[in-house]
Amino acid sequence: MKTVNLKGEGLTLEDIINVAYNDYKVYLTEEAKEKVKKSRAIVDDIVDKNKIVYGITTGFGKFSDVTITGEQCKTLQRNLIISHACGVGAKFSKEIVRTIMLLRANNLSKGYSGIRLSVLETLLDMLNKGVHPSIPEKGSLGASGDLAPLAHMVLPMLGEGEAEFEGEILSGKEAMEKAGIPTVELVAKEGLALINGTQVMTAVGSLAVHKAINLLKLSDITAAMTIEALRGIRDAFDPRAHAVRPHKGQIQTAKNILNLIEGSTFATNQGELRVQDAYALRCVPQVHGASKDAINYVKERVEIEINSVTDNPIVFENGDVISGGNFHGQPMALSFDFLGIAASEIANISERRLERLVNYQLNDLPPFLVKNGGLNSGFMITQYAAAALVSENKVLAHPASVDSIPSSANQEDHVSMGTIAARKGLQIVNNVTRVVATELMAACQAIDFRDGLKLGKGTQEVYKAVRNKVDFIAEDKVMYKELEKCEELLTSGELLKAVEEKVKVEI
Repeated sequence: MKTVNLKGEGLTLEDIINVAYNDYKVYLTEEAKEKVKKSRAIVDDIVDKNKIVYGITTGFGKFSDVTITGEQCKTLQRNLIISHACGVGAKFSKEIVRTIMLLRANNLSKGYSGIRLSVLETLLDMLNKGVHPSIPEKGSLGASGDLAPLAHMVLPMLGEGEAEFEGEILSGKEAMEKAGIPTVELVAKEGLALINGTQVMTAVGSLAVHKAINLLKLSDITAAMTIEALRGIRDAFDPRAHAVRPHKGQIQTAKNILNLIEGSTFATNQGELRVQDAYALRCVPQVHGASKDAINYVKERVEIEINSVTDNPIVFENGDVISGGNFHGQPMALSFDFLGIAASEIANISERRLERLVNYQLNDLPPFLVKNGGLNSGFMITQYAAAALVSENKVLAHPASVDSIPSSANQEDHVSMGTIAARKGLQIVNNVTRVVATELMAACQAIDFRDGLKLGKGTQEVYKAVRNKVDFIAEDKVMYKELEKCEELLTSGELLKAVEEKVKVEI
């Protein structure tokens, strides 16, 4: 059985993908269990002695000056969850929900939250048995953490809300019963421990980063195909030109392109057909490379956040309980805005290469890459659709993190909007994937109009993989179906796997 063992540190993006998509089971290490028990003992001592500590024996937000004692602590924790569960909109995908649960469990396993071990294990039982809470996408300000969506995550634990189990949307109570998982009654601090953190924005952003990393590799592969289709100039990728401006992403992109087109007779040398290519071809290393450097920065931030404590208050081993601001999503908000901008640029330049493929005024190919133009429209409207996605991305790329709306009677007077940034980033990455798939399909179509030339070591594998799924468009057909086939090649990992058997593509 394939597993991920949680101890509050060392969780990786690869672990997240395995739990989200491959249903790896998740367990606590013995070390983590001991930390959780010690943390809980401190909270129990605070309650027993009626100490006044925020979030344990007080209300929340503006109600922090209201003291809660005795049996009221249980009512307080339940009320916290049911009152905060006011999300709106479409529900997050199963993969995102699984990632949210994983990240919250990892945060709790660090032993700074004061939750009982049994409650944490209930959350992991739900994850391992496939009880996936229904969590609306909208409603989080990104500080104090992702309160509304995380409250929806907790509802089924209490026998409330809704959850997906074995393909059905059930009441939370029924889902837990069918999975054989007892519901829980929360006690002091536990409701707050479950919902006060950045796990929703970080879950969405983590999956967006993973997709973006693969997309950056695929964008290099696709650009190499277009360079060959348009008989582009290889000199622009000479490592000497990039060594004198040594940005890591730029250097790696140029190296990828040269490796992919190695041995090609489609690609030309400077002065052979023309002296220079347009920027969309010539500046691929600079543009793709800048986005790679940005995405790698975001990946570093994500790897810090998924192994961090984002609770408030934080319970320390010596008994100190500190009320701070680790729930604030600003580090992630800025990062995911950056992710969206970096991904948008990949679509911007991809669509420009697509235009150079379909516009007969910019190449020596048939108009819109089709025979009998006029009777057939060929790839004409594929560029329209790509341009629409690119334009939409420009709207979505507006940073969410520059906005803030005070909440909780101005007690929480600066918030991050990080969850909006993450959701936008993921949507942008999905849009970019379709644009790159469109360029790839057009590049293969263009290549078929040229005879007597040889593709490169890597691009030959790309061409074979595409043609194994998508035929040459000899006359007009229902185009979206063909584009979906090409997009599936990208998102399934099939194309990247085929290419990397011959040429390693890195970011």
